[in-house]
Amino acid sequence: MKKRALFICGSMNQTTQMHQIAEKLPEFDRWFSPFYSDGILGAAADAGLLEFTIMGHSRRERAVNYLLANELQIDAGGVLHDYDLVVTCTDLIVPRNIRTRRIVLVQEGMTEPETVLFHLARNFRWIPRWIAGTATTGLSGAYSRFCVASEGYRDLFIRKGVDPAKMVVTSMPNFDDCRRYLENDFEHHGYVLACTSDNRETFIYENRRRHIERCLELAGGGQLIFKLHPNEYARRATAEIERYAPGCLVYSEGRTEEMIANARMLIAQFSSTIFVGSALKKEVHCGLSSEELKRLTPEQNRSAARRIADVCRLVADGNPDQ
Repeated sequence: MKKRALFICGSMNQTTQMHQIAEKLPEFDRWFSPFYSDGILGAAADAGLLEFTIMGHSRRERAVNYLLANELQIDAGGVLHDYDLVVTCTDLIVPRNIRTRRIVLVQEGMTEPETVLFHLARNFRWIPRWIAGTATTGLSGAYSRFCVASEGYRDLFIRKGVDPAKMVVTSMPNFDDCRRYLENDFEHHGYVLACTSDNRETFIYENRRRHIERCLELAGGGQLIFKLHPNEYARRATAEIERYAPGCLVYSEGRTEEMIANARMLIAQFSSTIFVGSALKKEVHCGLSSEELKRLTPEQNRSAARRIADVCRLVADGNPDQ
């Protein structure tokens, strides 16, 4: 009988990574779920109170539509089967029904800055990790193995308190071959690209006017293009850019990675898009120093999904140390 694996999705970045990993495990009976929780958080999500998270109805719908379009088996909430393996992109929330399963955690992208909430969540177990965002990734310890992007990230997670024996450097499926984005049909070249954030949609303060003015200053009179975050309220963001940076192009759709490939400079905040810019040797302006960004950039091994799948097999067999 085939072993069964549950892949817990979320954002489109998380969902497509789960799909790529699953494709490298054809010997498994593979099932997929949009991200879910139980208890108070689950009830809040059902009531529509968490639309700014991956448990929101709109993001769950996007994940389900992707799974249906790719004819993948769906088990929303992981209730249909007993699973030999669970693969997930976050451990900020670990649903009760998977806590006794063999879990492989996969780093999904960049981790957020360590605020006071991070230190509270790390030092007081009664404070939920999710309150500090992705800064607390890996701190649950609920997994058998944690697949991370680079040696730099491994060192970062160790400093935060993650068990080094549980980590494997594999890179991440969506960021392990950034050179492929150089071949594209995006019509513009040699511009400055500014990728906006969804801070305001997640109730984080951002002075958007100041950010736009900084982008104009860095562009130095050259062509400046804005790419809006997919979760951002596009009408508001576009109106702000037209007011403070008239004449600049604004895109709410399209492949951000290809836009980065054609740019001479990338401006972003705490976004995984900076990894693409770094891997392609672009000038990147973000919240990290150039040296730290270089250390954290995912390995360009073009084999992350396969390497993670190899880890999954060992975990499912109960031999993660092999």
